[in-house]
Amino acid sequence: MSAVDSRAPAASFIGRRAAVAAMAALLAGCVSVSVGNSDAPGIVYYLLADARAAAAIAPAAGARAPLAIQPFGSDPIADSTAMVYSRRPGERAFYQFASWAERPSRRLALLVQQRLESRGTFTSVTQLGQPVNADWLLTLALETVVHDVSTTPGRAQLTLRAELIRRADRTRVAQRVFTAAPPVAEAAAPAAVAAFAAATADVLDELAPWVEAAVAANAGR
Repeated sequence: MSAVDSRAPAASFIGRRAAVAAMAALLAGCVSVSVGNSDAPGIVYYLLADARAAAAIAPAAGARAPLAIQPFGSDPIADSTAMVYSRRPGERAFYQFASWAERPSRRLALLVQQRLESRGTFTSVTQLGQPVNADWLLTLALETVVHDVSTTPGRAQLTLRAELIRRADRTRVAQRVFTAAPPVAEAAAPAAVAAFAAATADVLDELAPWVEAAVAANAGR
């Protein structure tokens, strides 16, 4: 076999690998920005929102002791700025052209703060590390933020583990896992972001009164 002939299989193999890589990129792109859109834009950065956010109000008369919030990202993939989708259980992939503007755990902690402030139950609600004393600590461990497309157009799955700690004696007085998975209108980033805003609102609708009730039940002990 000539030298030219001996190189031909290698070149063919490289060509096949390139074709497979290109096909994989195209398949991944189906969930990147929009299904069936051949125009690939630059990366778009989205901000996680609370679909039912309310403006903060002054603490009510008889408001409870101050509260601080500390966020964690228990899953490094869920808490990355990359937006994540899943086609099968235990499998994760990143959107190509969509990303979070801020790590979800930090953004969610701010949304929890704003939601609690809007209810006026606590004398103050801050993030841990700010120069404000707090009698209670609310830790938030973000476990899941994924667009589940195992069945299209999928659902926006959000799971948050909350623990309430009395700082005077460092006792955990309550803990609970909050989950939400509202449907996504279409397998596209903007629709997924809107569904995550609804999931956030669903979680906060349950989280805020739970925190208030847990503090009320354990105050003065």
